[in-house]
Amino acid sequence: MSHKKKKYSTSKDTAPLTAQERVSRYMRGNKSKHTQPELLLRQALWHGGLRGYRLHWKQLPGKPDVCYPGRKLAIFIHGCFWHRCPHCLPVMPKTNTPFWSAKFNRNQERDAQHREKLRSAGWQVLVIWACQLQEDLEGCLFTVKALHAGAPESYWLEAA
Repeated sequence: MSHKKKKYSTSKDTAPLTAQERVSRYMRGNKSKHTQPELLLRQALWHGGLRGYRLHWKQLPGKPDVCYPGRKLAIFIHGCFWHRCPHCLPVMPKTNTPFWSAKFNRNQERDAQHREKLRSAGWQVLVIWACQLQEDLEGCLFTVKALHAGAPESYWLEAA
């Protein structure tokens, strides 16, 4: 049985991508689940002994990235660009500004609605930003451990 090597097309065979096609390709690469910051926090939770969490639980509003149903603790891990981080203040795209500002406003309104629904149902809600995870992973883990252990939510300052 012979194995033939696949021949891949070189860049000479295809036309270069237009600007719109490049942007479209980059945007398709953005994931909504199992992102780098999410994996980083989950690994820290696992090594910190905080197991038994559910991922993207569909029964809750907004499908929190990590939640502990027994403790009624929902954790959202927000990307700085898409959710408009108040800490690092990402820049607004320079082209098609009305579209992007409307999109970011809708994202922030939706996030606030999900947080409010969870709080009214008796859940503790923690929002962790991607930049916070990069700067202070231990601090984020400490906060999650304290909320998991039963510290009142009013004790913590909300970043959102």
